[in-house]
Amino acid sequence: MDGNHGDRDRSFALAERVSALMRDYGPSAEPRSYAVWYAHVSGAQPRMSEAVRRLTAESGGLTTQDVDALYEAHLDPTRLSVATEQASHNVLSEIAGVMEVLNLSLDSTAQYDASLRTLAHDLDGTASKPASVHKVVAALVATTREVRASNRTLEARMRESRSEIEALRATLEATRLESLTDPLTGLSNRKHFEDSLCRLVQDASAAEPACLIVIDVDSFKRFNDVYGHITGDQVLRLVAGVMREQIKPRTVLARFGGEEFAMLLPNTGRAAACAIAEAVRTSVMARDLVKRSTGESLGKITISLGVAMHRPGDTAVSLLERADQCMFKAKRDGRNRTVAEAEEPLPNVA
Repeated sequence: MDGNHGDRDRSFALAERVSALMRDYGPSAEPRSYAVWYAHVSGAQPRMSEAVRRLTAESGGLTTQDVDALYEAHLDPTRLSVATEQASHNVLSEIAGVMEVLNLSLDSTAQYDASLRTLAHDLDGTASKPASVHKVVAALVATTREVRASNRTLEARMRESRSEIEALRATLEATRLESLTDPLTGLSNRKHFEDSLCRLVQDASAAEPACLIVIDVDSFKRFNDVYGHITGDQVLRLVAGVMREQIKPRTVLARFGGEEFAMLLPNTGRAAACAIAEAVRTSVMARDLVKRSTGESLGKITISLGVAMHRPGDTAVSLLERADQCMFKAKRDGRNRTVAEAEEPLPNVA
């Protein structure tokens, strides 16, 4: 109940701050404007907040056009699908243009072939007439020049198309990655985590073991309530940064909940996974967190970790459940520790 009241009180405090900012910096109290300012105040969109601070510093406030641009770039739920659709449409249009040029080139080549056959036939009948031979050769030279000019046009168009397609490919890849990335930490988001966990389970075998580490920030809600959401985001980014320091080839790092993180470790046994988990835990605990706005020391951050190793017959759900159970045991045992599940007993072959 106390937690619910805390969330309620915080939401009202954020709403009051949003209302004050809209009065001071505009442009209105329309729903879209409220959404932009609320996301800014709550710290949910760090990149958008940077743009808000820049615009208000430059112009003293936000215009309706500013709000529309910020909303569409950072908050509109359809923006990624629209960007993907537009890039895909552009790729198809570019391919259609290339095909048109290729068809023209094929037509030109066919015409050149027909002209060669005609000129060859004419040469057969004019071998003893120098003037006629000269006329045929002149026609051949002229036709060849036309084909060369057409080929140069085709090459230039193909180079241009290649450049445009490469740029579109980069746009599509950037959009795809953004759709799989948590904007606050830069780690994989829940969707990418779930897809990667399924692949991890499918690929794991006795010859190539796999482990899952689940991480939860200790007492995060209390920390958030005391120091504020923006400082809480700083904690989440710190944990993500420490996780990156322990990354191995093919490792997937994810933030799949508010203060919940995961490390998916293919080709990693239980002992190695525990060593990685402990390295992350001790590194996080060793960091001094400082509030950026005031320089105030906020003390130490600790995390609790659970480690589970893939077993034959596991599903993504069963593996995650076991890792979660280990993490919750770490919480119950006093937090700031790693708990790994016991090794599965060997089958009785007697």
